[in-house]
Amino acid sequence: MDKIVIHGGERLEGEVCVSGSKNAALPILVSSLLTDGWNTFHNIPDLVDVRTIKKLLKSFGAEVEEGEPLRINAGKIGSCEASYDLVKTMRASILVLGPLVARMGMARVSLPGGCAIGARPVNIHIKALEALGAKINLKDGYIEAKASRLKGATVYFDIPTVTGTENIMMAACLAKGTTLLENSAREPEIMNLAEVLNDMGAKISGAGTDVIRIEGVDSLHPVEATVIPDRIEAGTFMIAVGMTGGDVKIKGCEPGHLDALIAKLRDTGMDITIIDGGIRVVSKGKIKSVDIKTLPYPGFPTDLQAQMMAFMAVGNGLSVITETVFENRFMHVSELMRMGADIVIEGNNAIVKGNPKLRGAQVMATDLRASASLILAGLVAEGTTELSRVYHIDRGYQKIEEKLTSLGANIRRVKG
Repeated sequence: MDKIVIHGGERLEGEVCVSGSKNAALPILVSSLLTDGWNTFHNIPDLVDVRTIKKLLKSFGAEVEEGEPLRINAGKIGSCEASYDLVKTMRASILVLGPLVARMGMARVSLPGGCAIGARPVNIHIKALEALGAKINLKDGYIEAKASRLKGATVYFDIPTVTGTENIMMAACLAKGTTLLENSAREPEIMNLAEVLNDMGAKISGAGTDVIRIEGVDSLHPVEATVIPDRIEAGTFMIAVGMTGGDVKIKGCEPGHLDALIAKLRDTGMDITIIDGGIRVVSKGKIKSVDIKTLPYPGFPTDLQAQMMAFMAVGNGLSVITETVFENRFMHVSELMRMGADIVIEGNNAIVKGNPKLRGAQVMATDLRASASLILAGLVAEGTTELSRVYHIDRGYQKIEEKLTSLGANIRRVKG
């Protein structure tokens, strides 16, 4: 099994380019199920999760032409079953449920797996599809859904859910009548998907607000579309610069998607400037500790909480990090503590006392963002850090060790 080995202490300098967004690419690729013909998608990242979605689409009978751009033709769907073997590694696989029911009138999707960072129940998706007229049956670990044609309805999400909003938004595009999604998630990735669907001929308004309106249409057509930059990858590099005392231009990112992080990083004493094509991030040395509370977008992203905890672990002072989105997203804490971090957990709060002298250790990734936090800690730790179970990092970061090496980090992947 592969490992990532890091020798800490190097300052990051130079330029790095952000890849396409994983969280935008997955639903956009799935949206091809709603069309008959060749869709062309630009800026698709080469990630394990993206490869899994492509395998899933192929299992339905879709044709996939690899490369940049990536092309998908779902004109001949021969199966509507998403098997456990494909779905078990990725919760986002649930995204195929709505489009399959909307276009094919049926779907059989295994209950999904993925990072163990919380329950993230699928009942939200099921309840919403039932509101649109689907008949749902849970049997043998599968969700079975049927509908001759979905019908527009008002759907209220108890909590803002990104995949729930995306799933039902796609399904409602082919429903008869008008659908209102209330208390919707507002993430940029949802706006990107809505733009792609509208280019396909959908009638969606309000994406990016908490109420989305969808006027159902009879059919959608293929498109050429571009996936937005990955704001979480960009944020991870920004935090890395702050930790290492660096000076880096992060190109190809969208600064407007990073407002909450930028505000917090400026509070730590960092100098952040919007430049043509991205952001310049400069660390001024001493790190001021700040408090963090994760919230749905446009609040501070839960997907950057672990990385920010690694940052605060080498800060000056006391930081309280509050996780409100997922109930089990502090699994990286024990591994950071192995490296000398001073962290105490109290409920959904992590109290972090800064310690500028982390030490290298053998650590293990427990989920995607936890693995990123351990890499960041390794960049500043004394000695050598060895990170195992790196298949987690490959789910969401394209060639992270190569990008960090280009900035001066002493990091390499050791094949196992």
